[in-house]
Amino acid sequence: MFTGIIEGAARIKSIAKLENGKRAAGMKMTVDLGRLGNGIKVGNSISINGTCLTVTKINDKHHADFEIIGETIRRTALGSLGIDDKVNVERCLRFGDRIEGHLVLGHIDGTGRIENVINLSDGKKIWIKLMNRKLLRYIVPKGSVAVDGVSLTVVDVKHDHFSVAIIPHTATVTTLGKRFRGDAVNIEIDVVSRYVNILQPK
Repeated sequence: MFTGIIEGAARIKSIAKLENGKRAAGMKMTVDLGRLGNGIKVGNSISINGTCLTVTKINDKHHADFEIIGETIRRTALGSLGIDDKVNVERCLRFGDRIEGHLVLGHIDGTGRIENVINLSDGKKIWIKLMNRKLLRYIVPKGSVAVDGVSLTVVDVKHDHFSVAIIPHTATVTTLGKRFRGDAVNIEIDVVSRYVNILQPK
């Protein structure tokens, strides 16, 4: 479990296809975690762009391998990443830690596409189109949403779009400050919103 408070951005060092017989089953991604690699062990869970991945190998104290199955590639935007791309990194929550953002599971519900980035005097406003409109019922103004693993507050909701505002600090320490129109992002709805909707009388 995570909080959506990104600890830093890391760079992808290599990507290789994993073969399962004659069919590609997924991919192996090596990430240079930098200082965030300190103390990391095989089997640890790490959020990469909001997706909970398991460390499968440590090449040195900074480089970690992650094996990503085909199902994860289909459901997330990880398949659009390339070598040298930067990704948002958050190590898993420990009991007793403060929860500064909101509870994030690292289980991506769908993807979105950035439709517009508006520069403001006090940050940026990003409009995102949901690829699955059914997720919109869980996204409400002033509610929480994780975009590429970043805990954000929803500003507007219209049709199949929603907007979030990011402050300069968030733009600097995460990849969201370098996102442009057309970029794909991972979306995880707020777990509280999910279960409130389930419990609503039909």
